[in-house]
Amino acid sequence: MTFNIQFARHVDRAIELLKRPGPLAHADVLVLQEMDGPGTETVARALEMNHVYVPSAVHPKSDRDFGVAILSPWPLEDARKVLLPHRHRFRKMRRSAAAATVRAPIGAVRVVAVHLETVLGASGDVRRNQARAVAAEEAAWTGPIVIAGDFNGTDAARELVRLGFTWLTRDVHDTAGPFDLDHIVVRGLCATRVPPAAKAADPLKASDHLPVWATLVPCVAP
Repeated sequence: MTFNIQFARHVDRAIELLKRPGPLAHADVLVLQEMDGPGTETVARALEMNHVYVPSAVHPKSDRDFGVAILSPWPLEDARKVLLPHRHRFRKMRRSAAAATVRAPIGAVRVVAVHLETVLGASGDVRRNQARAVAAEEAAWTGPIVIAGDFNGTDAARELVRLGFTWLTRDVHDTAGPFDLDHIVVRGLCATRVPPAAKAADPLKASDHLPVWATLVPCVAP
């Protein structure tokens, strides 16, 4: 599951939402964006999860660390910060991704949490380039891999499809107002349902984004 918790402003509401019975509860992998360290630790503790947090910079809107996180009840290994290419055209802030190996019951799964540059901050070419950088960083990984987060559009997801990934959230729309920003792409994993991914409602107004989720298993070779 991926969830952008708008500058970690309402972490308490997000925790309550993630604990409610339904598709968001008991996630094996939870990818968060717009988080700071204390907010990530609070979510991880409340959900009894391990976590990896990677800050990109202090954001001028919140005056706090601004980064991404991977959470899981399963062990997290080989954690890495991936510095993404390009800077915001005005703020000059550079973004980073977080990568870690989740030792899940189905086996080792590489997970990359991303929050790519905004439409205001850069062009679609920049987001495609950032997607290529993430794929190149994990090119040596031959097992199942998940890249999830706030893609700030569909350019990067389309680029990852070109590189051999499956775009599970192609038909998940309006995840942040009228925009399709939040995505899950995979390689070596297959969805267990149709449609392969969905968004969840947020009646608690925990964020300006909606959580997006999918259930996955290793693909069976034909």
